Amino acid sequence: MTLIYAALTGLVFGVGILLSGMADPNKVINFFDLFGTWDPSLAFVMGGGLITTLVGYSIAFRQPKPLVAGKFPTNMPTQINAKLIGGSALFGVGWGIAGFCPGAALPALGTFNLFPVVFVLAVVVGMIGVRVVGSQSAAFRRQIT
Repeated sequence: MTLIYAALTGLVFGVGILLSGMADPNKVINFFDLFGTWDPSLAFVMGGGLITTLVGYSIAFRQPKPLVAGKFPTNMPTQINAKLIGGSALFGVGWGIAGFCPGAALPALGTFNLFPVVFVLAVVVGMIGVRVVGSQSAAFRRQIT
């Protein structure tokens, strides 16, 4: 049942991305082009998502437990560190350059355009690279201590 809810959630997200036009990287790039072809539609999509999230969380956390899980997560990371700041900065730069975030790139795969395919493959390679480098640096730190 959890997989069905996950699939339905992904479907709603994907349809929303496609309907809002956010599967088009030019919409995102134009949002960041303040002195050129500025397009504020991304702000409306983000605002709609924020409002929906605030309402959803306020309703969800009033419930004794989630609908499809045993309990609410309690060990959420709250520490702001260099990894969080660096990762956020890289995400933002990549989003601004490519016009895609990973969430919007996945539904854009359905447009059968080559650009989202290349983007998603690059994201996967980057994720693997971070894991490899992270495990090697952890092993190196254990050796020198």
